[in-house]
Amino acid sequence: MNDIEFLQVTIDKFIFTIAPDRRYANTDVWAQRIGDRVRLGITDYNQQKSGDVGFVTPKPVGTVVAPQDEIAAIETIKVDFIVPAPFAGTIVAINALLDAQPELVNSDPYGEGWMIEMTPSNFIEYEALLDANAYLEDMTMRAELERK
Repeated sequence: MNDIEFLQVTIDKFIFTIAPDRRYANTDVWAQRIGDRVRLGITDYNQQKSGDVGFVTPKPVGTVVAPQDEIAAIETIKVDFIVPAPFAGTIVAINALLDAQPELVNSDPYGEGWMIEMTPSNFIEYEALLDANAYLEDMTMRAELERK
């Protein structure tokens, strides 16, 4: 991973990391602004609770999505699930590395394990996402509830 200081929380025997330079949806999707695009992936918490990723199937470049529309489907050893869009926009790039190495979602969720890039319909929805500290609080609360 990068040389950034990650936020961390330990819940039971699991250590979850959160990249401080991202925004987060409470669906455990992270978003990182890169110029006029936003790169998206799933959080460390999401990949740990879902299990080893076997396949990632992103929607194709050019797909226009509304908030909560599917941007990718993930198959793991535990579950199959969709990754919902945290805001409206158009998919402009997909991470081709995931075709041959879907396990990057597990080993490097905030780096090489990114899934797609979008151009948002507007950046207001992006800015409304949780910052790292707010996501840490939200995720910790949900993880503690799941543990019980």
